[in-house]
Amino acid sequence: MNGQPSNWVQTDPGVPIIRNVNWGGLATLYVKEVRRFFKVQLQTVWAPAVTTMLFLVIFTVALGRDGRTVALGGAAVPFADFLAPGLIVMAMIQNSFANASFSLLVGKIQGTIVDYLMPPLSVGELIMGLVGASVTRAILVGFAVWLAMLLWPGVHVLPSHVWALAWFGLMGAMMLGFLGLVTSVWAEKFDHAAAVTNFVVAPLALLSGTFYSIDALSPTFQAISHANPFFYVISGFRYGFVGEADSPILFGALLLLGINLALGGLCYALLKSGWKLRA
Repeated sequence: MNGQPSNWVQTDPGVPIIRNVNWGGLATLYVKEVRRFFKVQLQTVWAPAVTTMLFLVIFTVALGRDGRTVALGGAAVPFADFLAPGLIVMAMIQNSFANASFSLLVGKIQGTIVDYLMPPLSVGELIMGLVGASVTRAILVGFAVWLAMLLWPGVHVLPSHVWALAWFGLMGAMMLGFLGLVTSVWAEKFDHAAAVTNFVVAPLALLSGTFYSIDALSPTFQAISHANPFFYVISGFRYGFVGEADSPILFGALLLLGINLALGGLCYALLKSGWKLRA
């Protein structure tokens, strides 16, 4: 058939089979998910940016006066410059989780989960569409926060290593996107997703070295911090701005890649099995 896409083959009349990647379906799912959160952008993009800026104002006023600095990698970094990158990426990863943990869950609660399961999309395409939209939201929130901080007096957030910003920002957003997708599959009501947010994501984010250098902690709490994957996201992303870090950059980059591969495999296995998705 002349008007038929090249990646379709015809077996029986009127029964097309899509081979390789269903780019049209993947793009449709991605755009649908982006439009869903962008329709309420005041709540999903700008509100997190305002909240993050309030953290910056409060902590710099309370702790950053009189030229206070933080020892980081052998250098003295102004407290505001130390704090700002962590706040940016913390807002990014939290919003990536919020977006991914909502998608399938609301479908299960409202009875519209079939809209995700019935289209001719493979499990990998479904994961790419949902996690891709979560990463997009994270990037938009991060850009909004960065732009506000760029205009804020006394804070310097000009990139020093763009590759580190891209890598650690992407790895952090993907990690929480995968975690949110796992939560969305497991949860049966909004309380379950809120529990993961309140008792897993929020504590790990707040205890990741965003507001302090782990060098000031006791050896026991330093070891606990090094076991927190959020710490490597914060440290690596901060390195992209100030050029200093309190963790090995290469180790953190490879660790986050490994965690994302593991979480991606878990998402694939759960969606492939249809656990808690199919009656």
